[in-house]
Amino acid sequence: MTHRRLVLQVWCLLLALGLVPGRAAAQTCSAAVPAGTCTASTSTTMTVGTVLQLSLSASATILTPPVTAGYDAGFVADNGPAATVKCNRSWTLRIAAGSALWTASNTTAGVTARTTKPASDLEWSTAPGGTTSTIYYHTLYSWTLDTPGAYSLVVVLTLTAP
Repeated sequence: MTHRRLVLQVWCLLLALGLVPGRAAAQTCSAAVPAGTCTASTSTTMTVGTVLQLSLSASATILTPPVTAGYDAGFVADNGPAATVKCNRSWTLRIAAGSALWTASNTTAGVTARTTKPASDLEWSTAPGGTTSTIYYHTLYSWTLDTPGAYSLVVVLTLTAP
């Protein structure tokens, strides 16, 4: 008797805690043979999360070295990479420099590359339309400041779904 009482108490406890699975209500139908029809229905659910994808046509861009005309104009215009966005909701693409200054290394003996070239010397914009946009670079140059050297700057593109 004690064993049965213990089993009954455990069973009641499990049932109270919701740990005993209940029986799912299924639909059944019957039809007369051979000409009858029978219809039963069920429902399905799913959850769709945000999907973001950013693809760049190139991982690096080689900018055109300035010549006399570039220095005189104060800039040289170049095409950057094409950015393709695939997203199942509204999105924002942010472009920013990865550091405040360009990285500079000397390329000409006796001339020191400008280690204080600001990231703001690289300007960018995008053309409107579609989900693929080419980024256009507009690099600023100064006769008195931009000495010979190899310069690089990381450009960071951040895709967000607000």
